[in-house]
Amino acid sequence: MMDFMQGLISKAEILVEALPYIEKLAGKTVVVKYGGNAMINDELKHSVMEDLTLLKFIGINPVLVHGGGPDINENLKVFKIESKFENGLRVTDEATMKVAQMTLVGKTNKEIVALLNSKGADAIGLSGIDCSLMECIKLTKDDNGDPIDLGYVGKIVNVKADVIKQLINSGYIPVIAPIGADKQGNSYNINADTVANSIATALKAEKLMFLTDVEGVKDKDGNIMYSVGVHKAHEYIDNGIITGGMVPKVRACVDAVLKGVNRVHIIDGRIPHAILLEIFTDTGIGTMFGD
Repeated sequence: MMDFMQGLISKAEILVEALPYIEKLAGKTVVVKYGGNAMINDELKHSVMEDLTLLKFIGINPVLVHGGGPDINENLKVFKIESKFENGLRVTDEATMKVAQMTLVGKTNKEIVALLNSKGADAIGLSGIDCSLMECIKLTKDDNGDPIDLGYVGKIVNVKADVIKQLINSGYIPVIAPIGADKQGNSYNINADTVANSIATALKAEKLMFLTDVEGVKDKDGNIMYSVGVHKAHEYIDNGIITGGMVPKVRACVDAVLKGVNRVHIIDGRIPHAILLEIFTDTGIGTMFGD
């Protein structure tokens, strides 16, 4: 009996710990970039959707931006189209673009929406093409400013934040596929991290969260840094503490903070209920960036 009661008390303590964070985030927008293992593992899929549904039910406004690389690769194989990448970005010729759009908008997006709805949420799926939500031009330069040609890969030049806000205010969870279009109606594949960053910036979101397959950003001794200021982040990159593939992720986080997003998080999406654990516990589980 005592063990049972202690279990109930522990649950109550968890709720009490979450209370100030719930109060602070009430009415605020949280943009989540959904990718990695959390999109592949069935248990983690359900976990993410439960987290987002709970956020909406308690008065927080989640917006989900998703990738879908594995689904695209699978369909490219079906159509016998070779996958090509340069510096981590998919080379997207006309045939690949058609498959990417068909997959991300017609399959991946709708599966996510259906799963969210099964949890009791009111989710609505869209891409950057809908209502010209994300206006693009062809990406012609890499992060270093050097010329690049990846085919139908886009650079976002405008986000219609009002469209997303209207959906949020109507009680929906927007689920956004990373496909945009230019003024001539040409479709473009866009890096999902970039889409999440641009949407969070346009919405002036309270939080932007990247679900990844890493624990967070680590210091030189291999320990997770739970909180990093933007100026420290630059220092860690310059000093070689942050290296490799983590560098562009951290730079994207810093960029979002400097453009008005209050907090940006890199969290381990392989942990069930990672979103709730990061937002509603005192320490969190990943790395948070702020000013």
